[in-house]
Amino acid sequence: MKPCTFHSQAAVEYAEAIERYAAIRTELGERFVSEVDGLLQDIAVNPRRYPHWNPPHRRHFSEVFPYAIIYRDEPDRVWILAVMHMSRHPDYWKERVSSC
Repeated sequence: MKPCTFHSQAAVEYAEAIERYAAIRTELGERFVSEVDGLLQDIAVNPRRYPHWNPPHRRHFSEVFPYAIIYRDEPDRVWILAVMHMSRHPDYWKERVSSC
């Protein structure tokens, strides 16, 4: 199992999404955290399981919330580039690849 490391902007996206759902209802925010934690666990256990999307990047979808995790499998970690709401432009996160 590889550790998941968040790009700083992906961490902000995640925190903002938690806040939005928690503002609707505390339990909804907790469900969102649980869902994303499950996605991250799936990715950490088997990062190559999910299909390439803009190789070498991959994407894992939530079945509960309109979000996907965009990541890159690296030798020593899984680099989380985006916690992407599906209404966003699909390429908005690409500028992050060169920032680390």
